[in-house]
Amino acid sequence: MEGRECRTSEAEIISQNELVLRAKDREEAAFSLLMKNCARDMYRVAISILLNDEDAADAIQETMLTCWKELKKLREPRYFKTWMTRILINKSYAILNTRKNMVPLEEAMLKDRPYEEPNRELKEMLSLLEETYRVPMMLYYGEGYKSAEIAEILNISESAVRTRLQRGREKLKTALEAEEAI
Repeated sequence: MEGRECRTSEAEIISQNELVLRAKDREEAAFSLLMKNCARDMYRVAISILLNDEDAADAIQETMLTCWKELKKLREPRYFKTWMTRILINKSYAILNTRKNMVPLEEAMLKDRPYEEPNRELKEMLSLLEETYRVPMMLYYGEGYKSAEIAEILNISESAVRTRLQRGREKLKTALEAEEAI
């Protein structure tokens, strides 16, 4: 399995591996650029699990801190994104577990927001799926991971990934058809 490059938006393209090596040497600018390049991908993964911008931001922030602290432990720079994604998924699940013990805000309190929440359609579509299907679908369709890579990230078999993708597509189709029929 080959590591994935994070999206770059810098005029000067520095390979992800080079950034990882420089960040491992505690070069803050390299680590900052690496995180900036991966921010969009991290958001997609976090929001697919948490369905909440604030919690997704918390998970991303915690992931960045953990990556900075533990980067020396990463053996192969080319697997940085897979390693980082696994950390992000773990942080997101930890937030979900914490959230289960909290009392949610009333919907009425949220209706008075003066702005339209970004990525609302993405969240609505993902919320139609159970987490079991939502995460693999986001990794596959949103991030472009292959089934084998998703299997490694989620610690499940490749056939389980393919099954979850198929069932997720079926459930999403059924839910969207039912919604249109209303």
